[in-house]
Amino acid sequence: MFHPHQIPGLNRRAFLVASTVGVAGQSFGPSAQAKSGEKLSNGRPTAKSTILFFLCGGASHIDMWDLKPEAPLEYRGPFQPIETSAPGVRLCEHLPLLAKQAHHIALINSVGATVNTNDHHAGYYHNLTGHVPDPTFLIKGNDRTPYPDDWPFMGCVVASKRPQVAGMPNAVTLPYKPSQAPYTRPGQFAARLGVKHDPLYVLASRDKPTEFRAPDLALLSDVPGRRFGLRQRLLSGLDNVRRDLDELSAVQTWNSQQERAISLLTSGATTAAFDVSLEKPETIKRYGATLNGMSLLAARRLVESGVPFVTVFWSENDEKIAKKCLSGGGWDTHGNNFSCLKDDLLPEFDRGFSALIEDLADRGMLDETLLMITSEMGRRPKIGDPRSGGVGGAGRDHWTHCLTDVLAGGGIRGGQTYGTSDRYAEYPASRPVTPADVTKTVYHAMGLDNLEAFDKQNRPFNLLDTGEPLIDLF
Repeated sequence: MFHPHQIPGLNRRAFLVASTVGVAGQSFGPSAQAKSGEKLSNGRPTAKSTILFFLCGGASHIDMWDLKPEAPLEYRGPFQPIETSAPGVRLCEHLPLLAKQAHHIALINSVGATVNTNDHHAGYYHNLTGHVPDPTFLIKGNDRTPYPDDWPFMGCVVASKRPQVAGMPNAVTLPYKPSQAPYTRPGQFAARLGVKHDPLYVLASRDKPTEFRAPDLALLSDVPGRRFGLRQRLLSGLDNVRRDLDELSAVQTWNSQQERAISLLTSGATTAAFDVSLEKPETIKRYGATLNGMSLLAARRLVESGVPFVTVFWSENDEKIAKKCLSGGGWDTHGNNFSCLKDDLLPEFDRGFSALIEDLADRGMLDETLLMITSEMGRRPKIGDPRSGGVGGAGRDHWTHCLTDVLAGGGIRGGQTYGTSDRYAEYPASRPVTPADVTKTVYHAMGLDNLEAFDKQNRPFNLLDTGEPLIDLF
């Protein structure tokens, strides 16, 4: 299968510009596109945008969302559930700000998964695409790189089905691409849909959390008078790359994409949407001036500008947390699970995500914006990970048998819990669901019930032929 990374002479900048605005891929008929604001059969308007907040590493469902205070101590841990703004919905005591917004959220406590590897790569792929990981994940583990014929990320499916609005990209991912090469996580790309539907990656750093940049869409100068010259230079560069691409039959739409590349490069709306510094100081303080908090604020600005799908991957690689938690710096709490959650992870998460809900609600945008939280897995309910010395290390190992997903806005009826896990939070009990069901629920909220696509031989196929949307959530 054609893969642009293998083309001699195709430099990274030109490829990423092309991958943002379109080089090659599958085709979709006009009937396959869904417009925001259209109404479903029940009269409910479709969501205009989705913000997916992915808690990289495997967030502990039993310590955040699905606490089991009656379970034996070796399972339940020290955290206690607290009452919230929604009767019957209880959250961890270390999520006090989110507890005040619980009337907006729906907890899905019965998400199970096919457990074939119990590792991060397969967990990313399953929960980002809705598709069960194929046997290569079991064979290769963390050496399993993204494949061109993988099933596409749900955000890329949405991007492919929605018309572009005001020159903005249809899918944006920030503040980084997980994880560091060569261990890039599968499942976050358009894959078999074609690189033109890949997300635009917008980057930021911990040192400068309010400065987001799209390096492959950045103008080389801020001087307005030079924009025309820069435009011509870019076109010339793209034409040079085109000469290397013309011999490949997979490339069919290059000419029509050049102007779209330029429109992104020169769009004031695009630049402003990424500029979190334009927000009021009190807004920045409310979200928390951290990289994750500012990423959620940037996500709000992007959906406000018309981007249909924004993904925020929880920023890892904090050396302090990595050493303390025996992890990569995120939610992979192999050691000191409880102190890592209480002191480091939960306060930052609580502030940022509660602010996003509150902000969208105050702006009248929550009903038209679907929010989703997921992770590649939950954590092993029985305390003690061999990697941190067993019970004494107070860690929780990987656990893909059960996790909790969270939805809010976008037509979701808040203040509810869907499904339950068993008494130890080990396995789904009532109303079990799969990542395919949750992915189908996202598509349903966005009005995407037609998941047909066509391959390069114009043969139809279904982008996700398993799972059913959880209609009762709406």
